[in-house]
Amino acid sequence: MLSRKGLIPEDYVLTRLAEDVLQPKYKAKQRKARFVDKNGSCNVAHTNIREQGRWLLFGMIWWLLAFAHGDLDQKGDDFVPCVTSIHSFASAFLFSIEVQVTIGFGGRMVTEECISAIIILIVQNIVGLVINAIMLGCIFMKTAQANRRAETLIFSKHAVIAVRNGKLCFMIRIGDLRKSMIISATVRMQVVRRTATNEGEVVPLDQIDIQIDNPVGTNGIFLVSPLIICHIIDKNSPLYELSAEELQHEDIEVIVVLEGVVETTGITTQARTSYLSEEILWGQRFVSTVTEEEGMYAVDYSKFGNTVKVPTPVCSAKKLDEDGGPPRFKLHDFSPTSSVRRRHLSLKLKQQSICQ
Repeated sequence: MLSRKGLIPEDYVLTRLAEDVLQPKYKAKQRKARFVDKNGSCNVAHTNIREQGRWLLFGMIWWLLAFAHGDLDQKGDDFVPCVTSIHSFASAFLFSIEVQVTIGFGGRMVTEECISAIIILIVQNIVGLVINAIMLGCIFMKTAQANRRAETLIFSKHAVIAVRNGKLCFMIRIGDLRKSMIISATVRMQVVRRTATNEGEVVPLDQIDIQIDNPVGTNGIFLVSPLIICHIIDKNSPLYELSAEELQHEDIEVIVVLEGVVETTGITTQARTSYLSEEILWGQRFVSTVTEEEGMYAVDYSKFGNTVKVPTPVCSAKKLDEDGGPPRFKLHDFSPTSSVRRRHLSLKLKQQSICQ
């Protein structure tokens, strides 16, 4: 929608995702299914659900009242029915419609013969008012287009893992394309994976919460400019024992949920996405998108999903902690960029030994 108005380039607007930038290609492994699609829709089909009976409630009630009072039988001229001109279920249904939409009474009307009929008439009118109020609320919710607002909340196409402040971290970037703010915005992350209990029970979609180190230090975020959401991979993290190579073969999915209140309407909106193991780039970090220009801050969304390679240990965070942390890995066991440098260094040393 924003691209059609010329606010941002056409090639940028993917459904709640950053632009498709050139990234290293990984061979996709066989996977049964994805729990949450990249656009946020849940890939779950509900089957074998019993259909509930649907019937015309008040039409049936008026018919039962007429049947119990004997209005359906032919009576003499001195007989006073609860509701006049009720001879079948169809006529009871028509009378129910007249009461529900208050279009007035014709040949069918309530008499003072039955107190129960008067009570049912009052109850149906009250229920009708409640239904009308609910329908108006639904129309307002629909016209407010909370889902349209969620489409302007974007996520980076890839997640990254790199060292940050001396800790191995899992990071994503989120942003908001509109000037109107999201109030009380919060971010949650979960890892979905197949696990087994100690008793042998297999849990195909085990959802594990992971802690987030938000930029503002609390669970809420101030989403004025793109933010990098960081999860420190510590001993409580489900990623703690995974190395760079093991991650590519691990069947996991990281789900990210961004939730908040729309400033203009007060309606809660939610945007979702997920990252498979092949969509997690090890040894890379996001480039900066914010610059200061002429006394104000400018955000370049063309760099939203861009990453650069940085020296990062390829071992797991567990092994990193056992061996003394990232400073012990300055000369070895780094990401593929450093591996190339090591090969050049090894070749250079061999050449020097030959020359000697």
